[in-house]
Amino acid sequence: MFEDVLLAKEKVGSFVRRRLEEFENLGRFGETYFNFKPFLDAEYKADLFSELCFCLLTANSSASLGIKAQMQIGTEGFKTLSLEELTEILSSLGHRFARQRAERIVKARESFHRTLELLKNGSSPQELRDLLSDACSKYKVEGFGLKEASHFLRNIGYKDVAIIDRHIFRFLKEKKLIPDYKTVTRKIYLQSEKVLKEVAQGLGMSLAELDLYVFYLKTGKVLK
Repeated sequence: MFEDVLLAKEKVGSFVRRRLEEFENLGRFGETYFNFKPFLDAEYKADLFSELCFCLLTANSSASLGIKAQMQIGTEGFKTLSLEELTEILSSLGHRFARQRAERIVKARESFHRTLELLKNGSSPQELRDLLSDACSKYKVEGFGLKEASHFLRNIGYKDVAIIDRHIFRFLKEKKLIPDYKTVTRKIYLQSEKVLKEVAQGLGMSLAELDLYVFYLKTGKVLK
């Protein structure tokens, strides 16, 4: 049933391993150097905050656009540019929600000390995800739901959370592993993650690794 994933591993396994290493370095050292070639002409340094901003930017958008924005704005730009400057850059790149995402970046900047505090407290990735996405949590990042929080955690080295986005849903539906859900509730998200985890375990992969292969199968690229 999953021959396509195994074929993808044979074809782009080296790029997936490199990406996972970049994620691990980001979580361990607080910064990393991303190289997206040959899938995208982009390579740059990222830190924890710029990666959080990347995950804010990709929601209802695309990884490619998020990468272009992250490369152009740079680590210092996310920390220092004004709301108007961020909005202008995002607009120039064609982001549909430029002003809204710029506002969220500024808000995240103001509370990032709490995010760092949370990441240091030793909680499980599932607990971290809930605290980053729960509206009642003091650690809530505006714009983060379960998917965005999972995305951020995966990109800083946590391997045991799933990014249940449109690519993953399509993959699971095509494999007839989940029904054709019309809306995504927390219950459906977690049920889908459980199914995906069983698939990953059967293939001898982490959720983080499987996600990158599924993304490749759906887009032809190994991004993040």
